[in-house]
Amino acid sequence: MTNGLRSFGLLLMMALFAVAVLSQVKPPDDGETIRVETNLIEVPVAVYDRNGGVISGLKRENFVLYEDGKKQEITEFFLARTPFEIALLLDTSGSARGELPLIRRAAHAFIDSLRPGDKVALIAYNTIRDISEVRSSSVVLSGLTSDRARLRAAIDRVSTSNSTPYYDSLIQIADEVFNVPDGTERRGRRAVVALTDGVDSASGADFDLAKEKMLEHGITAFFVKADTRDFFEENLLGDCQTATKFSGAQIRRYYRTILNSQRTERATSFCQLGDFERLAVSKRLYEVADREMDQLAKASGGVVMPLADIADARMAFKKVADVIGTTFSLGYYPSNDKKDGSFRKITVELKGMPAGATVKAREGYTAPRN
Repeated sequence: MTNGLRSFGLLLMMALFAVAVLSQVKPPDDGETIRVETNLIEVPVAVYDRNGGVISGLKRENFVLYEDGKKQEITEFFLARTPFEIALLLDTSGSARGELPLIRRAAHAFIDSLRPGDKVALIAYNTIRDISEVRSSSVVLSGLTSDRARLRAAIDRVSTSNSTPYYDSLIQIADEVFNVPDGTERRGRRAVVALTDGVDSASGADFDLAKEKMLEHGITAFFVKADTRDFFEENLLGDCQTATKFSGAQIRRYYRTILNSQRTERATSFCQLGDFERLAVSKRLYEVADREMDQLAKASGGVVMPLADIADARMAFKKVADVIGTTFSLGYYPSNDKKDGSFRKITVELKGMPAGATVKAREGYTAPRN
């Protein structure tokens, strides 16, 4: 009998302990979503009225978001006043080399137009000379900082370059400027503001990789597009030794985009090109640059602002700063948690807005792979 009572007492104590432990575990509320290893997707959005003016003062309830046609729960809503992290990219190659003072003044004005909470990084190109070659590289003159004096000093160090590693600089911005270690909390929205003609002449990477990196890191692309074609073509013709030259990468890009795979590249160097073909190459390279800027701006939720003259860069930068200051950001955890590397299309719709209101938003993202 005594042993039986002892066994019963032991069992009773174990049962009471189990109840106590279980009482500390709270079941999820009916509306709670359990998320396992799913990344937050951020979607920058800007809303415009029928006249093209930016609409501010919006709330989370004004937006409906879909991924591949399936409605998603908007769990994060960053207001326009949320700080921005901005990479300012200054292309001082080509015709811009003679406009360096104007570019510096425009960059100073852009820095001054931002809000105290915004952080800015500065990226530019420089020329590297060694015994065997002369080449250009992309350099981060200042990492993300809200120290305006530091940024002004970095702007004053911007120099010129003899070629344009444009694609490489976008990748550098994604991988270095916006490289956030896993588990680190993001402090604001991200954007690159680039003063460039978009014509790459010196990168080791290509546009597709640059675009993938930008979208992967949730970076909105704003382009102040410089028109350098007339300047370039004025110096393109005549003696191949003194003319402005295409790089080998540009010549290969031309043949890839113009000729079908059945045809063989006819020229491997600039001096093998006649004047007519030089103009054809130039025309095509600028067409490619325009298309790529439009694609990246549209896919990321940004804009392209054409620039007739470098002297207008200051006003264009101000317009970009105004757009950035009124851009919202939506965040959601995808209901599709498959890591299959597929592209997911994002659609944003408006609710409770005046007739004629339109939204510009990130178009999608590529899911990670296992």
